[in-house]
Amino acid sequence: MASADWGMILRKWDPAMLLVLSALLWSAWKPFDWTTWWLEVAPVFIGFAALFIARRKGWVFSNFAQACIVFHMIVLIIGGHYSYALVPAGEWAKEVFGFTRNHYDRLGHFAQGFVPAVLFRELMIRNHVIARRGWREFLTVCFCMAVSAVYELFEWVTALVSAQASEAFLGTQGDPWDTQEDMFACLIGAFTAVLLTRMSQDRSIGKRAAARAA
Repeated sequence: MASADWGMILRKWDPAMLLVLSALLWSAWKPFDWTTWWLEVAPVFIGFAALFIARRKGWVFSNFAQACIVFHMIVLIIGGHYSYALVPAGEWAKEVFGFTRNHYDRLGHFAQGFVPAVLFRELMIRNHVIARRGWREFLTVCFCMAVSAVYELFEWVTALVSAQASEAFLGTQGDPWDTQEDMFACLIGAFTAVLLTRMSQDRSIGKRAAARAA
């Protein structure tokens, strides 16, 4: 690819991605545990690669979806730096509201449902895969729960391979129902995307389509 083409691709990157890169550099400075950091932050690197390839092929998500991606990346990056059980914001909420544990990981699993739902919806709408809204929203929730289940299986395998790494990565904090509650947080995130923010996303998709047509 010509250097001019690469320059065009890089200029299309939203400034918010620079924020993510800055947060990533901060996160990599003396993290709680390097193994945990890699496990938590790996999806960010995968996301960057996927977005770059998509932009190279001419696909750009709506502004709404891009904002959601940035939000999810920041959540992962912060969790990777501190480990989810020790994120200061979660500790503050624990003291103020009298929680028995640090609930920052619930925010991560909420994002795990909300953001994939947004991306799945946009792909289905813009590629004209599923026209009927009811079926599209139902399958969006199913997709997010499948993502959550695969992630929980990955955590299980990590625990089998390395008990030391799994303690910080899983972040169960002694909760025997942690897996089920994580999946429930994901379900709430998915429902939020298809019920509460759907219209905002649809408007953003419409603006993206109009910009491409102009």
